[in-house]
Formats: sequence, C-alpha cells, structure tokens
Amino acid sequence: MKTFKFPARHGYAVEISPFIPTRLACATSQYYGIAGCGTLLVLEQTETGITLVKSFDWNDGLFDVTWSESNEHILLTGGGDGSLQVWDTANPQPGPLQVLKEHTQEVYSVDWSQTREENLVVSGSWDRTAKVWDLSRGGQSLCTLQGHEGVIYSTLWSPHIPGCFASASGDGTLRVWDVKTGRCRLAIPAHKAEILSCDWCKYDQNVIVTGAVDCSLCVWDLRNVRQPLSRLRGHSYAIRRVKFSPFNQTMLASCSYDFTVRLWDYSRTEQPLLETLEHHSEFVCGLDFNLQIPNQVCLTIIFYGIST
Repeated sequence: MKTFKFPARHGYAVEISPFIPTRLACATSQYYGIAGCGTLLVLEQTETGITLVKSFDWNDGLFDVTWSESNEHILLTGGGDGSLQVWDTANPQPGPLQVLKEHTQEVYSVDWSQTREENLVVSGSWDRTAKVWDLSRGGQSLCTLQGHEGVIYSTLWSPHIPGCFASASGDGTLRVWDVKTGRCRLAIPAHKAEILSCDWCKYDQNVIVTGAVDCSLCVWDLRNVRQPLSRLRGHSYAIRRVKFSPFNQTMLASCSYDFTVRLWDYSRTEQPLLETLEHHSEFVCGLDFNLQIPNQVCLTIIFYGIST
C-alpha cells in the first residue's frame, strides 16, 4: 500500500489517467468542503511511493475530477462555487485555462465522454440540473437537462451509447438521458434514500449499479427495472462511490463513510462480497480502477491521504 498525505485538504474524488497508468488526479477541499479553498493534486506513482507532480488551487472546494479523453495534459474539476475549471498540467501558469459558470450551486460531478466521435463533458449540480458542454465551442453549455427533484450527486456518460448519460440524485432516482432529444429516457426509483453514486458496466450497455445512503448497492438491468438484478449489503454507513471493474463483467467496488472499500461479484448469489479493505481511518470518498494495470484493483481517497 502506498500513501500520499497533503495537509489541510480532504479528498473527494480521484481518477487515474487514461494515458499514463502511473498518473492520477485528486480533487480536494478544505474544511470538509463547507468553507475554504480547494486544490487539484496531480500525482505520480513510483516504485517506492506517490509523489506530487503539480497542484492547482481554486478559491472554493473541488468535489470531482475527470481527465480529458483526447489530451493527456487536460483535466476538468467541479467546484463549490458552481463552476467547472479546465486545467493544463503542461501550462506553467497557476490558473485554469477556462472557467465555465452556469450552475447556481455546487458542482458535485463531472465526466468526460469516452466516445471517440464526441468530445463532450457532463456536469451534475446541487441546483438539480445536469449540463452538457463542448469545450471547443466556448464557455456556454450545449443544453441543460432538468427533471430531478433533489440534488444531483453523480453524472456519468455511457461507455457504449453516444450522447447518453446516467444521473443519480438525492430524490432516490436513477435517470438515463438522451442528449440529442434533451429528454430523460428512463427514470428508476432505485432507492428509498439519497443515491450518491452510479456507474455503467463496461461489458453490458444495459447494466448500471447505484450506491445510496441506505448502505446498499443495487445492480439494474435497464430492460427490466421492476426489481434489481442484485442488491448488495455489507456497508454500515452511506456508500459514497461505486465503480465497475474494467476487467471483470460482474465485479465492482464501493467505498463508504464506514471507512471501508469493498469488492463484490454480483453474479454470486450466496457470498457476493469478495473482500473488505480497512486501511482507512476516515471517510472514503473516492475510488478508481486502473485501466492499464489489472492487478491494481482500486485506488481510494481518505481525508488527508491517498492510498493504493
């Protein structure tokens, strides 16, 4: 296990570079995101540990981060002031390349589309809206999608279907959106509690997992949403983030406010829990799978530190 500690910052999200398997980015905030500034940390994994490559400060908390799918130096973060910030690790200047400001409350989720024929970003906010952006077209969003009755915690592009993303909300619903029509294609009352995270299966375009405040994960088949394919229980506090494995169709990971990371195989009906990682002493807010290193199962963030 490797650990990196950065003083006076709380980690909220982490993402490994799709270009450089040893490079990762971490979105952080002061004072649990309630007040103060935020810092984007760009880190490098070495044989002996984790080193700081570069850091960028912002005047409000940073809650999520995503790498560009077309440029290894470009990242995007979502901030507590309702803005999105575009950063360039190759730029010697300390400030962002671009600031996108349309949301009226915290931006809690950002994601860069993985579809080759499009270069779109989706953001989800506590103002209950999701916005789609094309950064090559300037600072205005392409469209705003409304329908959630609670704050949006998670927005993620489908890795299979162009112009399609999912959102998870405090209203207890999972929604699937079509950017071309600007409409919600499907709304699922997935939990009787706030949903903090969702993720698409990398092998099946119809399968999504949700993680909620009710301490459960639900795996859904979008062709039949009357009940989940699987309901996974084991966490003792709210589930902060969920991720499907890029190497195994039915394996996924979850992290929680119970200080643990858990690995699951939802195809196993009797004992779906594969492993519980208890290396953390505080809330675990983010995790990611390394797309290029199968044995590096996940990377998690804890307050004041990052561990692999």
